[in-house]
Amino acid sequence: MKNKVEILAPAGSFESMKAAVAAGADAVYIGGSRFGARAYADNPGEDMLLEAIDYAHLHGCRLYLTVNTLVKEKELEGLYEYLEPYYRQGLDAAIVQDMGVFSYIKEKFPDLPVHASTQMTITGPQGAGLMMGLGASRIVTARELSLQEIRKIYEQTGAEIESFVHGALCYCYSGQCLFSSLIGGRSGNRGRCAQTCRLPFEVKRDGKTLNNKEERYVLSLKDLCTLDILPELVEAGIYSMKIEGRMKSPRYTAGVVSIYRKYVDLYLEKGRKGYRVEKEDRQRLLDLFDRGGQTEGYYRQHNGRDMVVMKEKPSFRQENRELYQYLDETYVEAELKEPVSGTVAVKEGEPLSLTLRFERNMRDGQMPGTVEVTVAGEEAQQAKNQPVTEEKIAKQIGKTGNTPFYFRELNVEMEGNPFVPVQELNELRRRGFAALEEEIQSSFRRKIKELLPERESGASECKTAPDMSESGAEDKDGLGKGPYSLNVSVEEPEQFETVLEEGSVDGIYLDSAHFDAVLWNELANRCHHAGKRCFLVLPHIFREEAFRYFDANKELLA
Repeated sequence: MKNKVEILAPAGSFESMKAAVAAGADAVYIGGSRFGARAYADNPGEDMLLEAIDYAHLHGCRLYLTVNTLVKEKELEGLYEYLEPYYRQGLDAAIVQDMGVFSYIKEKFPDLPVHASTQMTITGPQGAGLMMGLGASRIVTARELSLQEIRKIYEQTGAEIESFVHGALCYCYSGQCLFSSLIGGRSGNRGRCAQTCRLPFEVKRDGKTLNNKEERYVLSLKDLCTLDILPELVEAGIYSMKIEGRMKSPRYTAGVVSIYRKYVDLYLEKGRKGYRVEKEDRQRLLDLFDRGGQTEGYYRQHNGRDMVVMKEKPSFRQENRELYQYLDETYVEAELKEPVSGTVAVKEGEPLSLTLRFERNMRDGQMPGTVEVTVAGEEAQQAKNQPVTEEKIAKQIGKTGNTPFYFRELNVEMEGNPFVPVQELNELRRRGFAALEEEIQSSFRRKIKELLPERESGASECKTAPDMSESGAEDKDGLGKGPYSLNVSVEEPEQFETVLEEGSVDGIYLDSAHFDAVLWNELANRCHHAGKRCFLVLPHIFREEAFRYFDANKELLA
């Protein structure tokens, strides 16, 4: 059994981030003003996101920034300027889909951890190993994987794995869907999914409608809920339990996080034998959001009708006002304060002194240690009439007010017969807590001089195009006519014959989904005989079945 599990919460706004932290999240993922896959969320601007990073760190959490859309070449020019302030502030990781963005961040911000997004559609040890070799610090698995497949990734690569445990499921593989683009003109891979699969559809065959009018939501999947199989997820190698929901309210975030916090802690404390899920908690999750039931997703089944919503939601649902009020008061509106211990010294003829100690500890046990600061104030004078008392000193210093701290313990040391104005005690306290907060945050900060290389005006250096003149043309392998080559991908035998006869074509890509393995050698030989290169296009989704197929036919690739 593992002793570390991360509960990763969604935050579509600063308020949701605070609610997630209050409810017990170990980490929060959030989008900024650009490059995020939830363009319509209430994503914070730069100043508020910088504040969010500090807020999370102060309260023992990590913050990950979603940079998980496909990016156009011209947009890369603004990526450095966009990321730099968050990098300096101490951003814990960037979640990335685009390989160009991935390589750019690894080059410009080499010590910033990068998580390979679920949008990369990583489905096996090969893909996970590739991304780890390129520098990914975490693999966010495709949501369509089984527990067995995730376990194999973990056992064969040792990757730090993040997987979705609750929230919306897509009908298509994440990162591969073009449905919203085709019908709504809004790309999910650009952060603007129109949720087209949530609409009602008629299923037709030969002009006949197969589904009745009560079951038209045939592409809309039920929400994922894994409370019952949470121990299995941990034991399969999943470290980060990711909750979906950046478009949902702070109340939803707080409610879901608090319940998963409860059951992760229960499992870590008591193991499988002591793990039981209360019926009331399942209902609370449905009260927070119910699209038409819940499913365990693909973890223990490949597909199934019971994963699909089918029926329209009732037009009226009874709200759980008691639950909502509890979540608002306990988490959404909560003002978190961290415990500190302190010693204030007031000695006649000596400067005032305040020492504050903070036990730093990320919620999953990382980065433990004590942060301690001491600040000095004005000299304590000899009292002429009324000397200051220990009670008055403790009362003034103990007024932590709008600071993010409270005193768990405060000691007062006095000597002589001192007098100290109240405003000097207030100033000592103010400077003490300011110094403590700065010291806590300083361990997360990165200095600008550490950025390698220095800021550049563009995303990358422009390279001179190859000389296309006759004298500058090269033919390194004898197959191309100059530095560029024309390669064509074909799916049908008829296409192959046509392309093979075309003299301007230098190479042919055979789609393995349409050309049987027994044909590979023959077609490759024909390509070579015609002076063309031959390539095999592997499936976009490469899972266990595909691996077994190519492994069984690997001799035919020779």
